[in-house]
Amino acid sequence: MNKTALIIGGVVIYGAYYIAKNKGEVIDITQPLNTGLLNNTINQTADLIEGLSMGFLSIGNMTRAKPEMLLIPNVKAMLAVIRKGEGTSDKNGYRRIFGGQLFNSFADHPRITVKKGGYTSSAAGAYQFLISTWDETRAKMGLRDFSPAAQDLAALGRIAARGALDDVIAGRFEAAIKKLNKEWASLPLSPYGQPVQTMQGAKNIYLANNGTLTTA
Repeated sequence: MNKTALIIGGVVIYGAYYIAKNKGEVIDITQPLNTGLLNNTINQTADLIEGLSMGFLSIGNMTRAKPEMLLIPNVKAMLAVIRKGEGTSDKNGYRRIFGGQLFNSFADHPRITVKKGGYTSSAAGAYQFLISTWDETRAKMGLRDFSPAAQDLAALGRIAARGALDDVIAGRFEAAIKKLNKEWASLPLSPYGQPVQTMQGAKNIYLANNGTLTTA
């Protein structure tokens, strides 16, 4: 039995124990396994694993993002959705900092921290990168400035880091959103408690920007 099978087996056994315990049931390991309980456990455990794993950050994946990918229609459409949610879809979006002010130089992240509306943030640019997020991304991807092109590529790098690059390219819109809403708080179903787009509203923006949908 390989390591993956052992891990899966362990998760299923623990899942069965956990679910049965919470239902007040007792598992007798000397009796034949209840296949109904097993199937139910596998389904519930799979849902649990999927929920926990969605949006996990893997910085190493950022190097999968390549400039030529920015020409892919589904990528362009998803970036448009993100900019809309972040309030930067207008012509000055790449120059905007948190609070609405504009910065003048694309040489680097403006590194300005603003307090407004009960929030303190250094978010800047079309994808509202915090200073720490930008520095992490710039170092990993070898970015030289904060130009619009660099911002787009950095956003694609963050998409890859969240494990959503293949989903975005393939047009698995909702699957991508459920991973990316850990990165951008304005996306549908984001867990951070800030104002968010609706799933249908985000999808409408995606389609209006020539994105295509698939569930495959």
